[in-house]
Amino acid sequence: MSGGPVSARALQRRKGCARVFPSNSPSEDPVQQAFFHMAKVCAIFGGSRGIGKAVAQLLAWKGYRLAIIARNLEVAQTTVNHLGAGHMALSCDVAMEQDVQNTLQEVEKNLGHVNYLVNAAGVNRDGLLLRTTSEDMVSQINTNLLGTMLTCKAAVRHMLQQQGGAIVNIGFVHTEMTAHLKEDQLKKTIPLGRFGEPDEVAQAVVFLLESPYITGHILVVDGGLQLVI
Repeated sequence: MSGGPVSARALQRRKGCARVFPSNSPSEDPVQQAFFHMAKVCAIFGGSRGIGKAVAQLLAWKGYRLAIIARNLEVAQTTVNHLGAGHMALSCDVAMEQDVQNTLQEVEKNLGHVNYLVNAAGVNRDGLLLRTTSEDMVSQINTNLLGTMLTCKAAVRHMLQQQGGAIVNIGFVHTEMTAHLKEDQLKKTIPLGRFGEPDEVAQAVVFLLESPYITGHILVVDGGLQLVI
């Protein structure tokens, strides 16, 4: 994917959805415009860091048009700035249904029909149950469970209208959110002796997105951990 960095032309807040519009839209060249409008669109929740960012980088390289969605709009825009032309950044609270719906509407309005959804947004509050606060429990449920359900619900409505689409939900892997865990002890249980990295999981995500005859499948990318459980 070629092109200069995306800069913010306008920042608006509308019905709970903050958005940044890319200023470097396709040129007047009809060939480039045709390619721009034919490219598939993927909404990546949690696309500003970790696995989501790695997925975004791989999809951008393959020519997709991306919506990078995160709580922090500035961080999402920073990611977009490094992806090239034709992408946009948005902020969204995945635990708020109306916010999720508004966000996907903005994506369709500015990029086109959403072909793919990647759920990489998540919070990590691991700890002893007796030391876990109810606020931490609610935060994890709202983001990791309810948020995923709400984004899928909203995306499926759009995909049904176009009679096609794909969704990939991502689980646990080594990112900055898990870096504080005792790695040496955990890695001893993994046959490959290390955690999976975001770019390795990104390859599996893209494989699932682009495989039309795979559906309802759980692809375990765990370095062989299941073999010893």
